[in-house]
Amino acid sequence: MRTLAITQNISLDGSIEMLGDWFDPAEQDAELLESMRLQSEQEDALLLGRQTFEDFRGYWPLQTDDQTGITQELNEVQKYVVSSTMTDPEWQNSSVLAGDWIAQVRVLKEQEGRDIVVTGSITLTHALIESGLVDEYRLFVYPVVQGRGRRLFPDGHEVPRLRLVEARGFPSGVSLLRYAV
Repeated sequence: MRTLAITQNISLDGSIEMLGDWFDPAEQDAELLESMRLQSEQEDALLLGRQTFEDFRGYWPLQTDDQTGITQELNEVQKYVVSSTMTDPEWQNSSVLAGDWIAQVRVLKEQEGRDIVVTGSITLTHALIESGLVDEYRLFVYPVVQGRGRRLFPDGHEVPRLRLVEARGFPSGVSLLRYAV
């Protein structure tokens, strides 16, 4: 069975909605980028909501001098976009999950393979948390306080006790906290 991991950039006050300019994928320190690459090697599927997918599709494939390696990784990984309106994802290695997408994600988790990772996609993240499909949280905590924005966990939702798997700091001040459910 595959692991479904939520990977989010999160402010110190718990916001995953980026309302300011506190995150720039091109301005990460070398150790942080290496950690992200190691995690990418453990995944073979990316699950995204429609808006995040469209944001990624409108940015990453257009990068011609990407020193981070993110463009190549995103072009090569199998991408699944959850959408009730999209029919053609218009990006290589991409498929649309429509209809009962929760059941389709359950099937994906039962297949052989590496991790399925969700990033961004706040509405999708909340639905996955509420459905009990999340196996791990990978939180890149940025040393900023945003004071507003949507949080990782939906209001009123309780998550069973999480087990810390990894805690690591980076020169930029970002910390990685990995929790297993």
